[in-house]
Amino acid sequence: MEERNGLSARSAVLSALLGSHPPELAARHLVRIGALFGIAEGTVRVALSRMVAAGDLVQHDGRYRLSERLVERQARQDESRDPHPKPWDGTWEIAVVTAERRAPADRAAFRHTMRALRLAELREGTWMRPANLLRTWPETMTAQCTLIDGRPHGDPTPLLWDLDGWAAEAHRLRRALDRADGLAEGFLVSAAVLRHLLADPLLPGELLPDGWPGGGLRARYDDFDRRYRELLNRHLRD
Repeated sequence: MEERNGLSARSAVLSALLGSHPPELAARHLVRIGALFGIAEGTVRVALSRMVAAGDLVQHDGRYRLSERLVERQARQDESRDPHPKPWDGTWEIAVVTAERRAPADRAAFRHTMRALRLAELREGTWMRPANLLRTWPETMTAQCTLIDGRPHGDPTPLLWDLDGWAAEAHRLRRALDRADGLAEGFLVSAAVLRHLLADPLLPGELLPDGWPGGGLRARYDDFDRRYRELLNRHLRD
């Protein structure tokens, strides 16, 4: 069976490696993870070959490691689990697209980069967020836009992020962590939590609603992940 519970062989491999430190596993271990979801060994190995060909993975001596591009994604994932923002003085980062002609691929890559940097689009070509994060602006982005530091009149947060929706999903996932039973279910819930944390805009506390569940979800996930990794590693060694 190639897919169960909406999880493909590629997704199983990617989630397993993104959750591993270092992001490298033996092929036999990835096969065992696929088996948790009824994914045949041959299907997993075909997915591995395709991911190597696509530049997602690097293979050496029967082991598979995330490519540099995906290691960067893991770094963002790790940051979302344990963010270290800087004190906020009320300044916002504003990026205005100024490049006149861009290929569709460049436009898509630009949007992906802006979201990875946790900026949101106020209107087409205008992206912004509070200046409370420490990071480096990629040259591919600065070549297409002009960066401005400013202070909006009023709070644009409600126009940029659905904080109520993020909070509701965070509460649901925390309950799911409490109910997760077995390796397969734990794997799926773990991956869902990590995806959700990546979508956290990491706003300063001054802009968050009362009772914001981000910290609580992170603490609950850290406790869950420690225990789950022990069980998963034991399963892979057996």
